[in-house]
Amino acid sequence: MGISINVGMSGLKQNYSYLFQSLPGSSGNANLNFLSDYISIKNGSYGKLMKAYYAKDNTSDEVKSAVKEKNSGISTAKDDTKTLASIQSAADGLKESADKLISKDTDSVFNKVDVETKDEFGFYTTSKDYDKDAIYKSVSSFVDDYNSLLKEAGNSDTNSILNRTKSLVGITKANEDLLAKVGITIGEDNKLSIDEKAFKEADMTTVQSLFNGNSSYAYRVSAQASLIDFAASTESAKANTYNMTGSFNQSYSSGSIFDYGF
Repeated sequence: MGISINVGMSGLKQNYSYLFQSLPGSSGNANLNFLSDYISIKNGSYGKLMKAYYAKDNTSDEVKSAVKEKNSGISTAKDDTKTLASIQSAADGLKESADKLISKDTDSVFNKVDVETKDEFGFYTTSKDYDKDAIYKSVSSFVDDYNSLLKEAGNSDTNSILNRTKSLVGITKANEDLLAKVGITIGEDNKLSIDEKAFKEADMTTVQSLFNGNSSYAYRVSAQASLIDFAASTESAKANTYNMTGSFNQSYSSGSIFDYGF
């Protein structure tokens, strides 16, 4: 004989008198029925009944597993979030070091400072000149950040990132001869290396033309780093199903995303 369970609800208050009203021997007396139902709940009989019923249903876990597996494929990003975050961080680092060189403000490393020199007779003279140590330090950081971005972007499978990185390499190769004049060379892997001795012996006006101002090589590198950062940011947005307002990101096609069956 089957057991019919009818759970009545009244607002937020549960009416337990309906739970076992169809059991054999149940009375039409509401007070007695409610009392027997209450005793069944209190002594755990109802809980055991529910556990026994749902223990027979093994499909719920399988369905949850299947839905979870499908949901993991919702992302349309070609790179994982860790890769994209590393690219963005490297792009930001290169832009920061390039912008420091580009600056013509009062704190620019290309502003001449008082330099004291000693002649062959032991006399000291003071004159305005470039602070080669400070300039080398800034350019060396630029080189390190440039190489770091090439490394991180090389791990990407996103076309927009790879194309922007290719453009960055092209900008550098277009300035290869000038870079070589100040001790900076391009390797077979497209990464840069800087020779400190050759750099400090180079003409600082050539160095300045390469790295200082809005028409410089460094300015174009900064702009390209920003574009790589933007490409990585755009791609990382595709790894999120919803935005902060609870709506689907525009990167998705809502016509196909509902096929996943949440």
